[in-house]
Amino acid sequence: MNTAAAGALPGQKATRSRYLIMVMLFVTVVINYLDRSNLSIAAPALRDEFGLSTVQEGLLLSAFGWTYAAMQIPGGWLVDRVSPRRLYAAALILWSLGTFFMGLSTSFLLLFVLRLTVGAFEAPAYPINNRVVTAWFPERERATAIGFYTSGQFVGLAFLTPVLAWLQHHYGWHMVFLSTGLLGIVWGVIWYLVYREPRDFKGANQAELDLIQQGGGVVDLGKQAHKAKQPFNWTDLGLVMSRRKLWGVYLGQFCLTSTLWFFLTWFPTYLVKYRGMDFIKSGFLASVPFLAAFVGVLCSGLLSDFLVRRGASVGLARKLPIILGLLISTSMIGANFTDSTNWVIFFLAVAFFGNGLASITWSLVSALAPTRLLGLTGGVFNFIGNLSSICTPIVIGFLVSADNFAPAIVYVATLALLGALSYILLVGKVERIEA
Repeated sequence: MNTAAAGALPGQKATRSRYLIMVMLFVTVVINYLDRSNLSIAAPALRDEFGLSTVQEGLLLSAFGWTYAAMQIPGGWLVDRVSPRRLYAAALILWSLGTFFMGLSTSFLLLFVLRLTVGAFEAPAYPINNRVVTAWFPERERATAIGFYTSGQFVGLAFLTPVLAWLQHHYGWHMVFLSTGLLGIVWGVIWYLVYREPRDFKGANQAELDLIQQGGGVVDLGKQAHKAKQPFNWTDLGLVMSRRKLWGVYLGQFCLTSTLWFFLTWFPTYLVKYRGMDFIKSGFLASVPFLAAFVGVLCSGLLSDFLVRRGASVGLARKLPIILGLLISTSMIGANFTDSTNWVIFFLAVAFFGNGLASITWSLVSALAPTRLLGLTGGVFNFIGNLSSICTPIVIGFLVSADNFAPAIVYVATLALLGALSYILLVGKVERIEA
């Protein structure tokens, strides 16, 4: 019998099922970001095979972002109405099928269309992540949970980017997509079999539910979502689009993810074409900034929750790492002033450490969004933030020339500075918006 169904026994020790959920989110994010970045690994080979120009390469690298951004608001609306167990499993399997079939593509057009489908089906992923941690974690642990699963996007890329580069070198670019697609399909099935809401999870006792709920977690979010099943309401969208503090995090997220999308799209090409590295060597060197970002995001969550436990306001604890991280990210400009490979990697690693340090932005969405509109707010946040997945690859494609990548570095560094200003000037006091 699941003790979560009855009152907690006197002296009952809380279980730690929420940490299993955190690990499951971590694995899902690893797969999510492998499927976002695998195209950048294959891009040099695809450019040679299909004879792509830099503008065409930029369009292909941006294809994910077109549908990913466009589907954020509908995806967020679904998150408020469909359980994470079903919605995440379906999304995982469908985007992984798109990835798998990219490995069988025979033309630029087919690659482009399949990449659009991957973006569309990945759209609900981060709003689902935010919904899950809001239900499963008390406020004092939430930034750590978000930092841990967000680190998956960096640690997976850091350790698996060299593996994908090795696969491509020995078996061709097709295997990059076939392997990552198959991995996602298997994990989608596992997610459906294992994940449950807090009150339905057999490993969670009542003491753990009380700990979550008394700490600000919304353990009954699934029941609230069931009650909220109603047609789309433009008034709700107007609410989450009309608050200045929400626009502060929306615009800040656009600037933050612009740095991320540089690393997910043009970074390998930058190392190979503009810095003259061979592909295998660049695959290993490309992992260094991702490791730095992994360290940054872990530091961010731990620092933020430490500040909360020491009595700092939620606003200070959440915004300080984000602002510091964005300011540190501007250091990538240093790569324009050196010809040394080691210094290039150093500047980019420091910049990506800053990006990782700033990557707990979802903790602010969790703290600011109206409870019944958590998914919709997350959808708008991710929609505006991930417009950068469209803009960054295309803008870089236009900014760079055959032998000069410097304007692209300036562009990304400038956006990091603007992101810091957005959090400083627009967000203000962190408190939940009533709806």
